[in-house]
Order: sequence, then structure tokens, then C-alpha cells
Amino acid sequence: MTAAENVCYTLINVPNDSEPPSEISLKADLEKGEIKSKTEALKKVIIMILNGEKLPGLLMTIIRFVLPLQDHTIKKLLLVFWEIVPKTTPDGKLLQEMILVCDAYRKDLQHPNEFIRGSTLRFLCKLKESELLEPLMPAIRACLEHRHSYVRRNAVLAIYTIYRNFENLIPDAPELIHDFLVNEKDASCKRNAFMMLIHADQDRALDYLSTCIDQVHTFGDILQLVIVELIYKVCHANPSERARFIRCIYNLLQSSSPAVKYEAAGTLVTLSSAPTAVKAAAQCYIDLIIKESDNNVKLIVLDRLVELKEHPTHERVLQDLVMDILRVLATPDLEVRKKTLQLALDLVSSRNVEELVIVLKKEVIKTNNVTEHEDTDKYRQLLVRTLHSCSVRFPDMAANVIPVLMEFLSDTNEAAAADVLEFVREAIQRFDSLRPLIIEKMLEVFHAIKTVKIYRGALWILGEYCSTKDDIQSVMTEVRRSLGEIPIVENEIKRESGEVKTEEEVSVAPAQKLVTEMGTYVTQSALSSSRPSKKEEDRPPLRGFLMDGDFYVAASLATTLTKVALRYVTIVQDKKKQNSFIAESMLIMVTVLHLGKSSLPKKPITDDDVERISLCLKVLSECSPLMNDIFNKECRKSLSHMLTVRLEEEKLSQKKESEKRNVTVQADDPISFMQLTAKNEMTSKEDQFQLSLLAAMGNTQRKEAADPLASKLNKVTQLTGFSDPVYAEAYVHVNQYDIVLDVLVVNQTSDTLQNCTLELATLGDLKLVEKPSPLTLAPHDFANIKANVKVASTENGIIFGNIVYDVSGAASDRNCVVLSDIHIDIMDYIQPASCTDAEFRQMWAEFEWENKVTVNTNITDLNEYLQHILGSTNMKCLTPEKALSGFCGFMAANLYARSIFGEDALANVSIEKPIHLGPDAPVTGHIRIRAKSQGMALSLGDKINLSQKKTSV
Repeated sequence: MTAAENVCYTLINVPNDSEPPSEISLKADLEKGEIKSKTEALKKVIIMILNGEKLPGLLMTIIRFVLPLQDHTIKKLLLVFWEIVPKTTPDGKLLQEMILVCDAYRKDLQHPNEFIRGSTLRFLCKLKESELLEPLMPAIRACLEHRHSYVRRNAVLAIYTIYRNFENLIPDAPELIHDFLVNEKDASCKRNAFMMLIHADQDRALDYLSTCIDQVHTFGDILQLVIVELIYKVCHANPSERARFIRCIYNLLQSSSPAVKYEAAGTLVTLSSAPTAVKAAAQCYIDLIIKESDNNVKLIVLDRLVELKEHPTHERVLQDLVMDILRVLATPDLEVRKKTLQLALDLVSSRNVEELVIVLKKEVIKTNNVTEHEDTDKYRQLLVRTLHSCSVRFPDMAANVIPVLMEFLSDTNEAAAADVLEFVREAIQRFDSLRPLIIEKMLEVFHAIKTVKIYRGALWILGEYCSTKDDIQSVMTEVRRSLGEIPIVENEIKRESGEVKTEEEVSVAPAQKLVTEMGTYVTQSALSSSRPSKKEEDRPPLRGFLMDGDFYVAASLATTLTKVALRYVTIVQDKKKQNSFIAESMLIMVTVLHLGKSSLPKKPITDDDVERISLCLKVLSECSPLMNDIFNKECRKSLSHMLTVRLEEEKLSQKKESEKRNVTVQADDPISFMQLTAKNEMTSKEDQFQLSLLAAMGNTQRKEAADPLASKLNKVTQLTGFSDPVYAEAYVHVNQYDIVLDVLVVNQTSDTLQNCTLELATLGDLKLVEKPSPLTLAPHDFANIKANVKVASTENGIIFGNIVYDVSGAASDRNCVVLSDIHIDIMDYIQPASCTDAEFRQMWAEFEWENKVTVNTNITDLNEYLQHILGSTNMKCLTPEKALSGFCGFMAANLYARSIFGEDALANVSIEKPIHLGPDAPVTGHIRIRAKSQGMALSLGDKINLSQKKTSV
């Protein structure tokens, strides 16, 4: 029986605080109570039976006093009761009382109320006793002609399950249902009937479909879905039938139902790899993404497009649809936009890159003044990164992109501006022809930059790449403009004492001139001091940063001035001009140093920054050729080397990806000829419907290790000793959000064990879904008990419990065997992941839980220890291999992983090799783990502690 044919289950909510009632009180309620009390009593009986209680004394009471009642709630509860109650004696014979029940259900199948008829038919789907069903067959057949569709569709389901389980009871079911299908008008009834024919008699289903294949587009969506499934299965088993049905699938792409369109597109791609079919399916997916409002649906369908792209022959077809894919960017959800941009970037080629860049530029401009959505800044950042990647891959596009992006350097969102800056730095280094354009735009926006980090980067770019006399003069002008009047200390003291200017005067005249020209307006000092909050706004940007105590930008400014001054000396031959420029540069540095040493800034200058500025002053005073080389050539060489290494890494990762995607065929692989293939071998591909159903049920067939038995045995935990009366062991199967414990229980005694119950409890963020049912074990018999445990978050958990049982014929109390604890490993939920350095630093700053683990190992090599930690924690090393290569006695690396629940885990490994202790000394150091939740940080730390030492083989 396939997964599609399994019956569904009824979920019953059990209140935790209720006390189990006695059998006598239940009997009294069922016999003499009102309808309401009988209903409550029946609910309690159902819950008690589900929990393993045997209540044989109540069976006749319920038949006598509850079964004749006509109340709908009671009838519904009785259906559940008859489903779960034991219907046979211990030797397997049907209970005599069930004849009375059977007669009651025969009457219900002829009841005038359609709800009672329909729900009774649904109940009959779950019956497994043919003796009970046989007398009901004429009544079930009669329900196929009932006036109400609810009764008819449930009658079809009842006939289907009876035919599948007990074919002898209704051998003509396929013929009966085929005739019913031809004359039926209701969509739900037709769907159920067609579904039965697919599974019971596929040829009849095909005959019916052939007669109405031109009307398929007029059918209801539920029937269309089943038709898609049938076509898929038929073509999957018999590929020669494809031509007959593929036109029908094409028509279903135009269906009004999104579900039908989605299934039809997926089926079309599996049936045909022709470019027209792939294009039609992809177009259908894109329309679905745009029209569906649910973001989850959009992400699922986007994943299907990504899967299509992975196929080498389909990729070229999708490249023509890039502009259609970009229509999805109209969705406000960031996750959808992120996936769309990534897909578009993967599909971009020289044919469509120009159009892509135009669309992205429009999107960037749209985000410029939009602040109503909280994700606008992140979206802008994504667009900048996408344009960056396009420009690197297609250098011709850089000239169009740079002017638009340079505007964002003055943006208040530092993250987007930093991405633009990184792009500009790479572009100016790689594309010599674009340098004049970039320098010109950089000088235009320089005064408008609002964040200090971006200011530092812009200073560095200007200092490194300004090579003409005019550009160098412009840089100096911009620096003076953003620094204000110098010397700074005297100017600031005058401002504080009120000798400088009023607020009105600030608005009409430049700040530099006000001091000299209007210093005599001392009488207006009260006016200027009445609004002191305005003072900080009056300051030019660079002076504002310095007054806030950020002198790192001063060190960057000193380096920039030194570079441009040394370059100015080589360009301009006039000694007087040379000396004048160097003197101006030195004056700026000295005044900044003076400001740092004074008490005016919020924080004093650091020793490092003093040292850097002093070094720059010394270099300018000596102007030696060696220093000129270091400042103006070596810096650029370092950047060039870094960009080359990064490009190599990107190419390597792309090569690995393409190698994964390329389908390699070995020279000695057998060639399969369809005409010569046996029918049972023809299913070369997996059945997609079956696979998706298994995935939904959590039974995904994962690829096991080379030896599947060995990998399964690794997960078996022994729960009791070999000398215990009951031996138990559990196979722990971890699905995505739950754990299935398959417990083998062996009776090692010569007695019959009754009410053998597995009692489990959990510690940590685990929850037992249901209580396992009790068993009766014959002497030396064994049984398997399954228990489901729900997992809510990533942290170590413990499952513990015992097995209790009664010995048949013994008068003693219940016996108990305590089980060993089952430890749930956090590693089953953690998967390696990657993120950018900026994202890593941001998360590191945000996460509040830190766990510091001291390295305690017997491994003597740094690299070997790092690999050992990566292997035992499932984390990915973000630090590039080239940064870790070589040996210098110490190592620092960043690790990152993400759990299946979307929780991030960060780790920083700082280790060293104590050389003074000899070559055999073990590695020492610390590992700092950070996570959003305490459980994640602690569990990961415990895992590292347990696996630090390398076990000797």
C-alpha cells in the first residue's frame, strides 16, 4: 500500500488536569444521565481507551443506552468509540455484541439525514473487520444514488477502501464506479470516483479521460489535480503515452486554479525537456509568483525555478525569461526579493545584462526616498550587491552603474553606503578607464557623506587614486572645507566663548569667513548661546567627527594627505608650490594633533592615532624615495593582491558549483535503450508524487552511508541490560522537527507479560506527542513500540523512562524496569552555513549569549585541531584558506552554522602552539561561542568540550 492510500487520523485533545473517573460513575452517567452528561461520559471513555484502559463492562451499557440516541454529537462520538474499541475476543473471533452495532449502522446508512449517512460511510473506511462490513454492502451501494453529494462522495470512498481491503465483498467496484463517474455531475464526487479508478483500475480511468480530454479545462480544480496525477503516473510508467496527454497538460497551464497550474507545470517539466515545454512551465511559475499574495507560496515556487535552473539544458531557456523573473521584485517581502535577485544574477548573460542593469538602477532609485517599509535599507543593500556582481562579471556595465550608486555614499544607512564604497574601490582598481569618472563623482558627494566609516573609506580612495594636479588640489580644497577654519582649537574656544557668530549669521555666510569678518559682534553672544544644540549642527562634517572623539578618521586623513603631498611633489616641479602644499598638509595634521591633546573633544586622541599622525609628519618632512614607494605603491599592491585572491576564490567556488551540476557519464556506463527495457525497469526517475508525499510525512529517504546497516546501527541505543527480565533497545530516527523512537522490547522470561507499557518523559525542549499503547508479550516474544517526540529548538535533550508490566497469574504489584537515558545530539539539527564578514560582525554584536570554552586537547597541530572542531560541530569556517595557511604559532578563525529552526550559531577560535614547550606540546587557547538562545550556546559548548580530544584509533 502506497503512502497516498493511508487513512487519515482523528486528533483528540486531552485536558491535562482531568482526573481519570471510575468505571462505576461512567456507567451511571451513561445509563441515567442527560444528553450532556452522556456526551461527557462518552468522551472520558474514549480518552481512557486511548490511554490503554480496558473497559469491557461498558460495552453493553453503551449499546443499550447510548447507541439508540439520535443526537448528532453522540453519533459522531460513537463513530470514534467504535473505531478504537476492541471488536474481537483474545482468540480473534468477533464479539457477539458487534452484531447489534452492525444493525445500528445499517439503519444509519438508511437515515434520512445526509450528515449521519455521510459520516457513517467515512467511519466504514476505517473498519478492518469484513464480517461487520458484509451485511452493510447493499446499503453502501444504495448510497451511490442518494440525492446529496456529501453522501455520494463518501460512498465512493467507502467502496474504494472496502475494495482495496476485501475485494471479495465488492468485486465489481471498478465497473460500478466507472458507470457512476460517467453520469455524475458534482465535482467532488467525480474527483473521488476518478481517484479510485486511478488506484484500482487505471485502464478504466484512462478510458474515461480519453472520452472527455477536450473538456478537461472546464472541470473543477480538484478533478483537474487528480487528472494531472494520473497523466504523470501513466507517462512515468509508459513513456510512449506522452504524446497522447502532453497537450492536455499544456491546456491545464491555463487553469484558473493556482494549485492546478503549479502541478501541471511540474509535471510538464518531468515529461518533456523540450525548450518550449520548459519555457511554458517557467512562465507559468513566474505568473504564479506574481499573482499569489502568500509569501510562502512565492518562495516555494521560486525554489522550483531555481531547481529548473540547476539543469544545464534548461538554463539557457530561463536566461530569456530574466526580465519576467525581475517582475517579482514588486513583492515587498525581503526574502522573496533576495531569492529573486540571486536567481536573476545566476541567469544573467551578455545578452540580457544591459536590461537587467536598467531595471536594477530603477529599483535603486525607487528606494531612495522610501522609508515606509522597514526592509527598504536591506533591499537597497541587496540591489547594490547585485549591481556590484554584474559590474565585476561584465565590466562594460560599470560606467552605467557607478554614477547612480555613488549618490548613496551620502546615505544615512551605513550598510548600503559601505557596500557602494567596496564596489567603488574594486571598480577604480580594476578599470583604469573609469578612474576619472569615479574621482569626479567622489569629489561631488564627498562633502555630503554623513557617517565616519564611509568618510574614512572615501578619503582612502581619493588619496590613493588622485593622480593629476587638479584632482590633488580638489582633494585639499574638500578636506579644508570639511575641516572648517584652522587652527581648530582656537576657533572652537572662540565659539565656546561666544565671540564668533549667531545662528542667523551662520545661515547667510560661510563658517570660515564669519570668524574673521564678524568677530566684533560680541554683543550677540547671548543669542548664540541661547540655542547651544545648534552648535554641533553648524560644524563641518570632519570637524564634527573629531569633536566626537573619533580620531581614527584623523589617522586616515594624515595618510591621505601624505600620499597626495608626495604625489604632488613628483608632478609639480615648482619648489615654492611643493613646499606650500606640504606645509598646508603638515599644518592640518598638527592642528588635529593639537585638538586631540586638548580637552575640547568628547574623547581624547589615542596613542596609536598620535603615532600614526607623527609618522606622517616625519615622512613629509624628509620626503625620502623609500617612503614614497611604501605609501604610493605598496598600498595599491596589497589591495590588488587581495582583490585577485578574492576573485580566485569566487572562480573556484563557481567551478565547484558547475562541476556539481554537470552530469558526468563514465565511458563504461551502460546505455539503456527504451525499446529493450523491461517494463518494471522503465521507471528510471523517482515518482515525484510519491517522493513529495513521503517528504511531507517526514519519511524522506535520505542517502545512507556506504554501508546502510552500519549507519543505522550507530543510532541504536541499548536501554536495559541483557540480564533484565525485559530487554529493550531504541533506534533513534531524527526527522526535521520530530524524533521517532523505534523501541524493540524482548520478553526474556517464561511468563506472559500483560499491560507491558513504555513510559517516557523528556528533559529540555522536547515534548512527547502521544503515550505508547500497552502490549501483551508471550514468553520469549518481542514487539516494536514507536514513540514520537516533538522538537522545538536546538539544544541538547534527554529522554528517560521505564517499562512497567504485570506478570500473568501473579498477585504482586506491577514490575518496573528502569531504562537508560537517551541523549539527543544537537548535531542532528545543525548544518554548515555561510554569511559575509559584515553579517558575522553584526550578529556577533547583537547576540547576547556567549559561552567561552577553554581548549583542552591532545592535538598538537593548529590546522588539525581546527578541522577536528569543524568535523565534530558541523560548522563552516568563514576565514579563507589562504589566511589560515602557513605556520606562525597562532591561529584565529570564525565559524558559522545555522540550525534547521533558523537559529544562528557563531564561534571564534583563537588558538596557539606554545613553541617554548617543545614540538609535542598540545594546542592551547579559547573558543568563544555566541548564539541568540542560551540553550544553543551551552549545547554547542558541551559538544566541543566532549569532542576536543582526539581518540586514538
